[in-house]
Amino acid sequence: MHHHGYLWAGTKQRFDEEALRRPPHPDPPPAAAGPELAQRYKDVRAEFPVVDLPPLETAYWLVKPGGLVRGTWNEPEEAVRWLDARLVEYAPRFTSEADRARTRLAALVDSAAASLGGGVDVSLGFYLERPSYLSLALVCCSPNRAQPERTCPLG
Repeated sequence: MHHHGYLWAGTKQRFDEEALRRPPHPDPPPAAAGPELAQRYKDVRAEFPVVDLPPLETAYWLVKPGGLVRGTWNEPEEAVRWLDARLVEYAPRFTSEADRARTRLAALVDSAAASLGGGVDVSLGFYLERPSYLSLALVCCSPNRAQPERTCPLG
């Protein structure tokens, strides 16, 4: 097993495009739902796998293009060091003073280490100065516990 790191930072408005953050239903809407809904379904089906927005379910990062991977590590400790460095980098921009506290960040890193060590994905999100949002994820790969059928985005 190895781990991939993902980072997304952008406007809160873009982050809130929830339809593009969830995989489309396997079945298209019924014809009676109308052409507008059918077109929206086609758009989401085409865009979800390639859009850079963080998926609602962390394991779905594995269906995204490999170019979105910010790092790959064989050991959980290596992945957690990357996460810690990103938290230190972005913490001055967190809107919540409590989220910026080093003890809080250390607790998040410790929790991430325990999760990854157990084969569980990690996903964190923070509001940055308005109206921005930061999403960080560490995803277990080959296999992923939540989505074992997913292949590695890097081949």
